[in-house]
Amino acid sequence: MVSSDMIRNVVGIVGNVISFGLFLSPVPTFWRIIKEKDVKDFKADPYLATLLNCMLWVFYGLPIIHPNSILVVTINSIGLVIEAVYLTIFFLFSNKRNKKKMGVVLATEALFMAAVALGMLLGVHTHQRRSLIVGIFCVIFGTIMYSSPLTIMSQVVKTKSVEYMPLLLSVVSFLNGLCWTSYALIRFDIFITIPNGLGVLFALMQLILYAIYYRTTPKKQDKNLELPTVAPVAKDTSIVTPVSKDDDVNSSTASHVMINITIEP
Repeated sequence: MVSSDMIRNVVGIVGNVISFGLFLSPVPTFWRIIKEKDVKDFKADPYLATLLNCMLWVFYGLPIIHPNSILVVTINSIGLVIEAVYLTIFFLFSNKRNKKKMGVVLATEALFMAAVALGMLLGVHTHQRRSLIVGIFCVIFGTIMYSSPLTIMSQVVKTKSVEYMPLLLSVVSFLNGLCWTSYALIRFDIFITIPNGLGVLFALMQLILYAIYYRTTPKKQDKNLELPTVAPVAKDTSIVTPVSKDDDVNSSTASHVMINITIEP
């Protein structure tokens, strides 16, 4: 008979794969930023929140805090590196205001993690207490991570455009939250259940918004080709076409101009 631990491990491995896809899903967005050398209206908020969330979950899964959580450590360590790369790109192509904001947030996150680590190692001496305290932080900041796209969602409602809310990120976020919620429920872990359950809810809201505003999103159009106002005349095959008096060419005061369109035999 298949044990619950084995099922949980399988779900955890699937969760790792989906989470890896979640971390990679913004690649098209950052490729666009690199090509255009501008972050435009994209927000750094989700990536800043995810960075802190990954740091906390890596700490939570360490043997000194919560033993037997290697699957939590592995995927969040990978996510930590990927988010650091994203934020580096975002920082390079942001304006001074965004850079300053990111610098303040990153410094705050680093100081917070240092304080949590020192507090746990020096002030708390049992796995149960450490798991409880760090787990509470994970719930709080995991919820913030999953709710960070709310800033983008409000922009979608205002502009009636989903241009800056990538569909792939919303889909993978939904699947990721669903998988890790299942993982947490097999051997009940409230600290994993709450943020991922909320993640399912927020991602579902994003998908609903995408379905509503996809049709109203402006489509990029190719520039129209313009005919020259004057074409050279060849031989005796030119066709002379009059232009009305209302047309103004080069701000001249001429009452009309003649456009010559040449047809080669």
